[in-house]
Amino acid sequence: MLAAGGAAGAFPILSALIYVPIVGAICVLLTKRSRPEFAKLIALLVSVTTAAMSIWLLASFDTGDDGFQFVSQHTWIKQWGIGWHLGVDGISLFMVVLTGLLFPIVIAGIDPHHDEKPYLAWMLMLQAGVMGSFLSLDLFLFFIFFEIVLVPMYFLIGGWGYEGREYAATKFFIYTMLGSAFMLVGLVTTAWIASDDLGRVTFDLVDIAEGADFATSTGRWLFFAFAIAFAVKVPLFPLHTWLPDAHTQAPTAGSVVLAGVMLKLGTYGFLRFGLYLFPEASVWSREVFLTLAVIGIIYGALAATMQKDLKRLVAYSSVAHLGFIVLGTFAFTSQAITGSVLQMVNHGVSTGALFLFVGWIYERRKTRQIAELNGLQQIAPIFAAGFLVVMLSSIGVPGLNGFIGEYLILIGSFTTARWWTVVATAGVILAALYLLWAYQRVFHGTPDEDNKSFPELRFKEGLVLLPFLVAIVFTGVYPKPLLDRIEPSVERLVTHVAANSDIDADPDYTTQFGMPDDSHDDEEGSDNESNDDEEGEG
Repeated sequence: MLAAGGAAGAFPILSALIYVPIVGAICVLLTKRSRPEFAKLIALLVSVTTAAMSIWLLASFDTGDDGFQFVSQHTWIKQWGIGWHLGVDGISLFMVVLTGLLFPIVIAGIDPHHDEKPYLAWMLMLQAGVMGSFLSLDLFLFFIFFEIVLVPMYFLIGGWGYEGREYAATKFFIYTMLGSAFMLVGLVTTAWIASDDLGRVTFDLVDIAEGADFATSTGRWLFFAFAIAFAVKVPLFPLHTWLPDAHTQAPTAGSVVLAGVMLKLGTYGFLRFGLYLFPEASVWSREVFLTLAVIGIIYGALAATMQKDLKRLVAYSSVAHLGFIVLGTFAFTSQAITGSVLQMVNHGVSTGALFLFVGWIYERRKTRQIAELNGLQQIAPIFAAGFLVVMLSSIGVPGLNGFIGEYLILIGSFTTARWWTVVATAGVILAALYLLWAYQRVFHGTPDEDNKSFPELRFKEGLVLLPFLVAIVFTGVYPKPLLDRIEPSVERLVTHVAANSDIDADPDYTTQFGMPDDSHDDEEGSDNESNDDEEGEG
């Protein structure tokens, strides 16, 4: 049996989630060009194996444990204090599972059309990098995986994208690389300064977060070094300009993976490294990030409304939806952060499925211009119905997955970020506006000559779409299995932030941060009992 919370179990499942795709990529490269079917078969077997391990991880996860589970920890570079330290908790669990399940779907269901062998190798390397980023508990190890993901995505966009792919790939790489440069300086400085308190140089996230005591100004500077890298990756306004170009020019599989898991490296980074390492600085700077999040929500929605390209519209919708996640993160309540973690998964499912549909539309019509698409519902009603369900989940209609995450974020943020939440609520209305309007123009009306031969949803496409639809409906109707695993780790993080920031000077901080205040409850209970006695006597 694998020890869930121990240092190392009988089988290092977390290390295997990283190693297996890397080995698979090497095996794909070693296949003969004359037999491309071998490369596809190996990629499928490797990605399905990784997916099976992620499902096993989910099934074996202890819902009552709020710490890191399935920990794998080994010394890597001893003199520098760098270790191979992996772990998973409720905050990272479902992003690991989503990463495991998403790649076999896109590998099996999306045709790259040319050069399949290098394409599949880059896809597997990308999966390994994303897995490593979500599992790393060592700052230097996280930085390596955080950077590794840039290379496969750069080549996927540049090699298999559309007409403006070179510009989009270069812009993507430069933006994210510059942001990461700040993080590299920040993490090295963090380890060096923390060594004074810890008595040794280490890049271990848990040791630094629990044992180091940074001066106020020092912690704030270090926090912003990390925050710049995460803000670019999210991306937060005004660092978002690379995203629409990357999404629009990326191949369909690249867009699905980018929306599904890669953008979450930024929002996850804020939770795992920003709030956990620098609680005081994250609380001190919350108004800045709340404001940027709300601007991104409104700006992204308005920009999406004005788009003529359907894929670019979906890309700008991601700016708005990710703004909600950042809003919940910096509200610092258990409800809001739980909603943010859940919404990271929901956005990956819903927006990933939207990019699938846009890719299928382009393959059929060779255009993504909304003005050139009309009346598709009459010609392909099943295709239109699938698009409608996914679109409604992205809007946040009750009964579908998007509603649960946004509801928790808005409810949880209202107590600590009231006016930001009020403004952000307009983004929900605008999402309905741009998505419903786009659906009306593309699917309603009478099809013209160019659209009359639009093919219906194919059986293979239906199989690819089915897991997305199941996740959308299941999470919307019964989110309890996800919330039971997310909430303990979120509450632990919120407790850590409250205990290590100046917010505890406020006598009501426990209520604001979503934590129980036992003494306050006891006083209220005594007052209630005395009031009841007085009422009884009356």
